[in-house]
Amino acid sequence: MREFLKSVNRIVVKIGTSSLIHPNGKINFSGIDQLAFVLTDLRNQGKELLLVSSGAIGVGMDKLNLRERPQEIPIQQAVAAVGQSELMHIYNQRFLGYSQQTAQVLLTRDVVDFPESRSNVINTLEQLLSMGIIPIINENDTVAVDEMDHTRKFGDNDELSAVVSQLMAADVLIMLSDIDGFYSDNPTKNQQATLYSAISMIDQTLLEQAGSEGSRFGTGGMLSKLKAAQRVLAANSTMVLANGKPPRIIFDILAGDEIGTLFKEGSV
Repeated sequence: MREFLKSVNRIVVKIGTSSLIHPNGKINFSGIDQLAFVLTDLRNQGKELLLVSSGAIGVGMDKLNLRERPQEIPIQQAVAAVGQSELMHIYNQRFLGYSQQTAQVLLTRDVVDFPESRSNVINTLEQLLSMGIIPIINENDTVAVDEMDHTRKFGDNDELSAVVSQLMAADVLIMLSDIDGFYSDNPTKNQQATLYSAISMIDQTLLEQAGSEGSRFGTGGMLSKLKAAQRVLAANSTMVLANGKPPRIIFDILAGDEIGTLFKEGSV
């Protein structure tokens, strides 16, 4: 059923904060290094990769020795500014270890909502891909706030990854989280919860099963992943939600293995 994944070419990978930061708040260097290895190897196979990465605030919290995520917007933005710089330094170091060039792209919602700037974003990303460079994309957390009718925020990087997938007409969005896929209930609280292998349509029942909580280092919960999947399905594309620990699971997903939850029209 997933044999088609073997032939996909343009891939958006979204990595969540929980895959980049250990539960104790420290940076998961081995996970980041493995992610760099996997994406570089796929790039060496001729595939086009775009990485949407969370983690700016989580890395900033570690850098500034903060135990709890700040609640005030200006402090969050300051922490994100510190964390984004450090996160890109780590990514650059890890990817260059495999001779892979990366580029940072920071977006806000208004940039992709206006036709001219939207075209510029697409042109920039297309050019980077044509040069064999892996764009590392994040929301510009230092300026992204909602101001009256001027919406600048995507909401979270789950939605951002779906927007990027849509903008770039990606063959598949691989969303890596800290859970094995989409369950009928929270599997950490309900042992009877069942994993959905494939979902072709998102209805109110699924939205209610999703809940809403994210981690203390990130913002996205299962509900945000379902909303991202809604956008992907509406674009007649494909998304796979799987556990990103370890990132090597991307190889298995692209080999067509029955891993995580596949979101695709007609998949059920």
